[in-house]
Amino acid sequence: MQAKFRPATLAASFALAATLASGAALAQVDVSNAWVRGTVPTQTASGAFMVLHAHQDAKLVGVSSPVAAAELHEMKMEGNVMRMRQIKSLDLPKMQNVELKPGGYHVMLMDLKAQLKPGDTVPITLKIEQGGKVIEQKLTAEVRSMVPAAAGGHAGHGDHKH
Repeated sequence: MQAKFRPATLAASFALAATLASGAALAQVDVSNAWVRGTVPTQTASGAFMVLHAHQDAKLVGVSSPVAAAELHEMKMEGNVMRMRQIKSLDLPKMQNVELKPGGYHVMLMDLKAQLKPGDTVPITLKIEQGGKVIEQKLTAEVRSMVPAAAGGHAGHGDHKH
């Protein structure tokens, strides 16, 4: 017996397919220019930086990496003092670039298991919340040579205060 599709059934099938397709796009965040600052042999901390571009409103709610303990951090001026602190989440507004950069928001890598040398790569997992669900997005960041921090930035993170 051959199945007959009524227009309403066919329309419902297309609607379901569209819903599933949009679910697959859940927490779609483009990541570009992901990099980690290289370290010297005795250094135990560094920072990871990148540009995030969410297709729908989302929130970065966590980070992890097998090379170190990872946290979301923010640096900002408080009076005449640059302070760094952990943040619980970072809003990713729809269709806007959010830059994680030295001297601003960044991923703090602490208790490094090994020196990070230029040319190495660091796996990082972003935890992104969107529509009440948390999705993990994996990326690989290139290790770049240490360079002096830009004005207001910091090179090592090693002796920061919270």
